[in-house]
Amino acid sequence: MKIGKNRSITAVLAAALLTLSAVSCGKVEKVGQIESGDASVSPSGQTANTESTTLPPETEPPTEPVPEDKTVHVCAAGDNLIHYSVYKNAERYAQMAGEGAAYDFAPLYENVRYIIEDADVAILNQETIISQSNEIRGANGGALLFNSPPEVADAVIDLGFDVFTMANNHLLDFGPAALEESINFWNQKAETYDLTVLGAYLNEADANNIRIREVNGVKIAFLAYAEHINGFSIPADSPLRVVMNYEEDVIERQIKEASQAADAVIVSAHWGVEDTHLVSEDRKILAEKMVNWGADVILGAHTHTPETMEWIERPDGTRGFVYYSMGNFVCAQTDNFNLIGEIPEFDLVLDSETNELTVENVSCVPTIVHYDDGEFSNMRIYPYSMYTPELAASHGIPYAIPYGTYNTFGWDIVNSIIEENIPQEFRDLER
Repeated sequence: MKIGKNRSITAVLAAALLTLSAVSCGKVEKVGQIESGDASVSPSGQTANTESTTLPPETEPPTEPVPEDKTVHVCAAGDNLIHYSVYKNAERYAQMAGEGAAYDFAPLYENVRYIIEDADVAILNQETIISQSNEIRGANGGALLFNSPPEVADAVIDLGFDVFTMANNHLLDFGPAALEESINFWNQKAETYDLTVLGAYLNEADANNIRIREVNGVKIAFLAYAEHINGFSIPADSPLRVVMNYEEDVIERQIKEASQAADAVIVSAHWGVEDTHLVSEDRKILAEKMVNWGADVILGAHTHTPETMEWIERPDGTRGFVYYSMGNFVCAQTDNFNLIGEIPEFDLVLDSETNELTVENVSCVPTIVHYDDGEFSNMRIYPYSMYTPELAASHGIPYAIPYGTYNTFGWDIVNSIIEENIPQEFRDLER
């Protein structure tokens, strides 16, 4: 036996005596751990298999579920144009209700309520100011001046609209003081009902305060611009501010800032030539610029006619969508093309993994402003799905004064206007 340098002879002898003692007792005591695969020493000195201890199979840690994409369903409507005969209808509806109110605009809009209420965000172009210190006007008497009853606001808020754009050509119909009063009126409504109001501002700082509304976890920025103000202008000493379409440097800056601050950018553009379906080249150029600067959807208004719509692709392959003109939401005009409008609908989808925003499920619901006779009686808006050939044949437009240039009406005219101006791929006739 070779004795290691750290082990004494005494220790070795002691170990040997212990071993002999164990053998003499007829059994082998386990001295230390014996490992040889699955074998162990049996009482007879032979190896025997013992039950092995197996480790549980390795399991992968549970994976976190991928969060769902965030989606916001948006709808919009064109010019809420309160002509004299529109508010006179509201006056008659209030009298019929017998509740003492001066105006009841709700029946005008009731047929499209389900579309507006179904949206997560509903946007309206409020074409007329509301100045309670001035007389109510609706282009009556031949002058194209508009100032609407405050009950208009109550009706469209109750209908479900929560974003109101004011950038339009009628802002100064009653002067800067009336515009300021209208802005303050809407700002108060915004505070009371959690609305977003934009397009006409109390000052420069207000104009640069980009409105952002968070819905379903998606931040949406809203911007609005006007082409002109009917030849009027804000006085040099007034702090009031409206951003005009020709201020492209301001528009570019605001859209880029909005796209950095929010997930989606919606631009309301008041532009184009009234009473035509032709999309002017300058609008196509500006729309492309807006999309390239970061606009995801452009909602056009002002022409009082429905116009086409299309995708605009950016150099990086992403794209935005433009509705060149939504036409009128409500009006008392007497040319047939002014009575057909559009309610755009689309989804803003924020990808949960890439955080990229896409515009999806783009569509357009055609609408018809109907009145029963030459007195504009029983005025109301219909979605195409609720309108009928019989209603079209009974429309009061041929008898309404002042006579329009295109005052014939019928089911074929309704359909031809829609088919010529709303591309089939976006046309929703069943909504």
